[in-house]
Amino acid sequence: MTIEIRQLRYALMSADLRSFSGAASRLNVKQATLSRSVLQLEDRLGIKLFERTTRGAEPTEAGKVFLETARRIITDVENLQTTARAVSYGEQGRFAVGYCSSLMAGHLKAAFSDYLTRFPDVQFDGVEGDPDKLCSDLRAGTIDVAIAPLGSEEQGIASRPVWSERLVAALYPEHPLLEASRIYWGDLRREIFVVPRQGIGQMIRNLITARLTGQGYRPNIITQETSLESVLSMVPVGRFITIATEASMGVAWPELQFRDIYDNGGTARIDFALYWREDAENPALQRFFTMINERYPA
Repeated sequence: MTIEIRQLRYALMSADLRSFSGAASRLNVKQATLSRSVLQLEDRLGIKLFERTTRGAEPTEAGKVFLETARRIITDVENLQTTARAVSYGEQGRFAVGYCSSLMAGHLKAAFSDYLTRFPDVQFDGVEGDPDKLCSDLRAGTIDVAIAPLGSEEQGIASRPVWSERLVAALYPEHPLLEASRIYWGDLRREIFVVPRQGIGQMIRNLITARLTGQGYRPNIITQETSLESVLSMVPVGRFITIATEASMGVAWPELQFRDIYDNGGTARIDFALYWREDAENPALQRFFTMINERYPA
């Protein structure tokens, strides 16, 4: 005896609406087709599912018991279909992207939002980490692409520039530098910096060290095992400052003041790039490349 999912759907809709004609209309099939399918189901089960009257179709006591089980079966089938769509590597597929910059706002959030809107059937997984971890994940194949600061070149890994972000000093409200019309790297020489180890924290630490070390002086930098968001939340206490990218300004921080940092070439910036394995074949990744090429032409 074979019972078709279609027959279960017809029977459940008939029971919900108490009408074969109403069920047929809702499912966009002919009433004769639906009625015949339900009859065939009853024959195969050997029980009567509905009492048929001039007022419609009323489930029998045996029918109610069967239809409860049928409803669970349909729910399980729909869940399986959803799972299959999410994990399959096909025309839609799964796409895993690694990033090492805050996702609060800016180019990264815009790129992710655009991709999710344009390809809603793709399972989109995000992985945050520092550049070294992302390179390791790329080599292992656990992510398809990484978005990280430009300069992390490695054999077998291809790259292309995408965007740049301004570097900003996150200051507490009473900081003396808020009165300055511009803040240059040299103005930060006497500050205490706290930077996170996560994300681009190590790169920020190296940048501060390179810009402010000289003439027997080394900057005072404290690295904490925490996120950039946690560091920013503590800056208003007034004990230290930090350096972030303009993406952090996309979220309201009522007690923080952000100021651009200038050097000889204008505002200080960090350039970001895409990184991926040269042998990558995931169709969902190719769609991401198409979108990136539209938003950020090379």
